[in-house]
Amino acid sequence: MQNLVPTDRELEALKVLWSQGPCSVGDICGAMRRQGSELAYTTVLSLLQVMEQKGLVGHRQTGKAYSYFARVGRDRTFRALSGGFLQRVFDGALDEYLAHALRSKTPTPEELDRLAKAVADARARSSGKAGKEKRP
Repeated sequence: MQNLVPTDRELEALKVLWSQGPCSVGDICGAMRRQGSELAYTTVLSLLQVMEQKGLVGHRQTGKAYSYFARVGRDRTFRALSGGFLQRVFDGALDEYLAHALRSKTPTPEELDRLAKAVADARARSSGKAGKEKRP
């Protein structure tokens, strides 16, 4: 499947589907309203129809009702979004990106632990690649 990058509004709908699983249009609309979006039911329906055409969501019909589900994974979508942002804003400078992120919000101890693990994992992957490149 191609790298599909959702719009901000599409991302809102996907977050509902990732957290709640398959939902009706009314359920998605209600969740998005609780998050501060003032959207009409028909607007959410149109959004989901466009998302389905793009391959971001699918639906199953149960009687007269449709239940929508995400066709794209959360991690893959976040990687595509963050990678695009990193390249567009910081010209790919990962250290600068992280430094700005850490200065914009004080991380919790748990977030720092996850960051430390991510850095250690990246270091291990980088070392593994370096070792492979040295071999004939």
